[in-house]
Amino acid sequence: MTDILIKHLGMQGDGVADGPLFAPLTLPGETVTGRVDGAKLCDVKVVQPSDRRVAAPCRHFKSCGGCQLQHADDEFVADWKVDLVRRAIAAHGLETVFRPIETSPPQSRRRAGFAARRTKKGALAGFHGRASDTIIPVPDCTLIDPDLRNGPKIAEALAMIGASRKAALSVMVTATKTGLDVAVTNGKPLDGPLRQQLPMICTQFGLARLSWDDEIIAMENPPTHGFDSIDVAPPPGAFLQATAHGEAALLRAVREITGDAAKVVDLFAGCGTFALPLARDAEVHAVEGDADMIAALDQGWRRAPGLKTVTAVARDLFRRPLMSDELRHAQAVVLDPPRAGAEAQVAELCQSNVARIAYVSCNPVSFARDAKTLVDAGFTLNWIQVVDQFRWAAHVELVASFTPSDTRT
Repeated sequence: MTDILIKHLGMQGDGVADGPLFAPLTLPGETVTGRVDGAKLCDVKVVQPSDRRVAAPCRHFKSCGGCQLQHADDEFVADWKVDLVRRAIAAHGLETVFRPIETSPPQSRRRAGFAARRTKKGALAGFHGRASDTIIPVPDCTLIDPDLRNGPKIAEALAMIGASRKAALSVMVTATKTGLDVAVTNGKPLDGPLRQQLPMICTQFGLARLSWDDEIIAMENPPTHGFDSIDVAPPPGAFLQATAHGEAALLRAVREITGDAAKVVDLFAGCGTFALPLARDAEVHAVEGDADMIAALDQGWRRAPGLKTVTAVARDLFRRPLMSDELRHAQAVVLDPPRAGAEAQVAELCQSNVARIAYVSCNPVSFARDAKTLVDAGFTLNWIQVVDQFRWAAHVELVASFTPSDTRT
């Protein structure tokens, strides 16, 4: 086999050689061999390793598909993630100040999606293998919070009674202040016997809540999360930040950007990750497309003492972004869209008189596109804070500060 030199890492964490040829679990500067299959290098063997290569801390790393970068040292991973964002904005002719990355510690992921399948001898649960539908047991996962250790056992018990033999059950387990919140999808349709059996699983494992395809089956205690010590009970399967550390880092950056603004608009507000903490000092108008999440936000506000007024509205911001005249009283805007970004909403922000924008993104590519639009409209990209709460994965998040430039004002 011909020796192949790995030139850099791609967006998904695979090594990239000339071609391009993608080689998983390799690092820049390494010489490797393998079998070429289209654009992928299979059966990779490292001939000359990088000095940034380390022994993976998790014994499941080679087979499990949950992590892509445990074979690289922490400093390399941190630099690579910052560079992902730097290269994304540079592709649009932008540059800015990058603050030191914030990285969540091991064993801090507070939610995990387990796959579970019935077998001839019982059930099997874990994470999907690397580039495979095979389920890999992960009893010693170094990523998840210890409170989630029972996740595979819970998933197996659910699969025994609720999984078909044809498809794997998807079991999302979230650690909350009141216990585990379990949301199941891709299972059998709910019928009488299944409805009778599922509550027993809830009791057996002491779950706070168990839902099946978004229908709540049993609830011992409302599962609550504390957003800056403000309790909220999200609906089943609702979006939450992956780690408490990452959430705190994002909130610190957002608070710095919004500063002393007395009126804040929080767009794509979710269950109140930013809206409720900001309401300690400002009136907040929170807008979110999911009606159940906005209802949870509203209930959290009503039950929390000492907060300023929060108005919570369900609205599809992709189809109906807040118009520039609806933003006229906002002194600061928080923008936290999903991976697609916020193209339509950004266009309206460009027509507004908003003085501070905190853009929270989970996708450097869509963020860079939207950042270019804002800069072209007269905003300055002051700085970016990269946050790595998906440790050892290719995923990266960030907060960016925008204010009007001198020419715009």
